[in-house]
Amino acid sequence: MLLIPAIDLKNGECVRLRQGRMDDVTVFSNDPVAMAQRWADEGAERLHVVDLDGAMKGEPINLKVVEAIAKAISIPVQIGGGIRDEDTVQRYLDAGVEYVIIGTRAVNAPHFLHDLCLEYPRHIIVGLDAVDGRVALNGWTKVTGHDVIETALHCERDGVEAIIYTDIGRDGMMNGFNEDATGNLARALKTPVFASGGVSSLADIERLKTLEDDGVAGAIIGRALYEGSLDFKAAVKLAKG
Repeated sequence: MLLIPAIDLKNGECVRLRQGRMDDVTVFSNDPVAMAQRWADEGAERLHVVDLDGAMKGEPINLKVVEAIAKAISIPVQIGGGIRDEDTVQRYLDAGVEYVIIGTRAVNAPHFLHDLCLEYPRHIIVGLDAVDGRVALNGWTKVTGHDVIETALHCERDGVEAIIYTDIGRDGMMNGFNEDATGNLARALKTPVFASGGVSSLADIERLKTLEDDGVAGAIIGRALYEGSLDFKAAVKLAKG
């Protein structure tokens, strides 16, 4: 099971949001590169980076910071936030990023996702963010009528490398991940699913492990690491046990 620390970028700083709200921001570091190095040193095997400014504006805003992170650490980096065209995908891959996460355009432009998976096999991940089982787009500002599982099945047919499932209601709230929804999604797919939003304790890691055989490959962890409620080294040891 892969536990992936998250670095959310806003104005070049490492921050966390609550439930995706841009007006509820906590700054944890003004040196995202040092933070990335910390997680790598503590045993992370992959790093999750989100350009929050890019998610809102639909284009990469923190590209230079992402490039600096990728150069500073030897583990793979996955990036999401505002990736809406192939040129942006190429720029991130050229910057040293291993995986590019497509969100909004995976839903509203399915041919775009299909073409990306053909052009960049093994490099495309889809992030599905949801409220009550419905997909949310545009930096979580718009909730659609699209069912998460049906959307994920379409993405799987296109050949995505993995699905990241975020329950927006749990994100940054430190009250556990949505076990039922995550498990249901993983069981409906053959593609690996990563849980995101609410993972905050060793008990959550234990619950994740019970879903491993269902196809849950790991989790992305944010606020709990920064506020100290979850010791990353202990979590990794438990996940590997």
